[in-house]
Amino acid sequence: MNFAKKDKSPRGWRKTTPKIKIDNQIYEQLKPLRLPLILLVVIMMVGAIGYVVIDNFTLMDAIYQSGYTFTTVGFGEVSEISTAGRFFTIGLIVLGFAVFSFSIGVLIDMINKGVITKLIKERRMLQKIARLKNHFVICHHNNFTIELAKQFRQNHIPFVVVDNSSDFEQSAKQYQYPYYIQGEPHTELSILKSSLASARGVVTLSEHVADNIAQVVTTRLYEKELGLKKSFFVMAHANNDSEAEKLKKLGADSVVSPSKLVAQRLNAISLHPDMQNMMENLLSKKDPPVNIEEVAVPEFSWIIFKKLKETHLREITNVSVVGISDLNGKFVPMPRGDTIVGTSAKLLIVGTNESIVNLKRLIRRKTKPEELKYV
Repeated sequence: MNFAKKDKSPRGWRKTTPKIKIDNQIYEQLKPLRLPLILLVVIMMVGAIGYVVIDNFTLMDAIYQSGYTFTTVGFGEVSEISTAGRFFTIGLIVLGFAVFSFSIGVLIDMINKGVITKLIKERRMLQKIARLKNHFVICHHNNFTIELAKQFRQNHIPFVVVDNSSDFEQSAKQYQYPYYIQGEPHTELSILKSSLASARGVVTLSEHVADNIAQVVTTRLYEKELGLKKSFFVMAHANNDSEAEKLKKLGADSVVSPSKLVAQRLNAISLHPDMQNMMENLLSKKDPPVNIEEVAVPEFSWIIFKKLKETHLREITNVSVVGISDLNGKFVPMPRGDTIVGTSAKLLIVGTNESIVNLKRLIRRKTKPEELKYV
């Protein structure tokens, strides 16, 4: 699959036009209307020529007489019509009624099939999806998808759900998916329709590992062909450790096993029930008073190769650093003040949403901030 030829735009650029246009499909569904339109033009031409030849009407009068005779509106005669002209008018009325009945039948058949209505709805959906940026593409509709969609909506995270089931449109409306695509998630067509090039990442939640493997591989291939500077975040569902290992080797950033998560959750609740209740109340709310987040330190940041106590992040932004990982992935919990922030470091921080935003803004600076003079 050659994605790059169809979409060369960088992920950070918001395009307002869909990657895939379905206008040709809509025009294809309108083809049955060509014959009624041709018959309409032919009858108008035959009627106009007939009135000119039989009763010597002017061309404009002949077209006018042919028009309201064909539509049987009953306006009468433009001027006196001969007996031959009246017989011609009767034939024109019968022929016009036949064409009208045929056209109505074609139109009703198109509406009953519902294909063109479905294509028009899909066209509107694609236009909405094309305006998204930094969204998630959730592949496959199931119980996990329903719960994840609820959390995303509560936290105002944009997402597109892609599934190939026949009744997916009804399910999408039932579970209030704002954006959805009906199709096989790992295909080129679905990837382009979901505007993956401008997405933040992919979450594949199929209960079959083969579907998740196909999605992970296709996403990484798409990413490679686009030549993006920042890779997609890919999360996948696995039923056991063996499947999780395969998915990680193929390029999944995170693999979730529901049974393992439930076991860990039950263990944590059993050991620390009060703490679990408090954390759940804090972090599961729509706008939690306290949040936990991992923040990557840019290579150009002014805090690189400085001790934590020299950065004064706590004093300036009111954020606590509860963990730090280095280039090799070694994690240091509750780091001391003399811990040095190295290249490619990641900080595990705790604070309010506002303070976390301030910290991200602070560490993205190249020069030492003026606030340190007063700390």
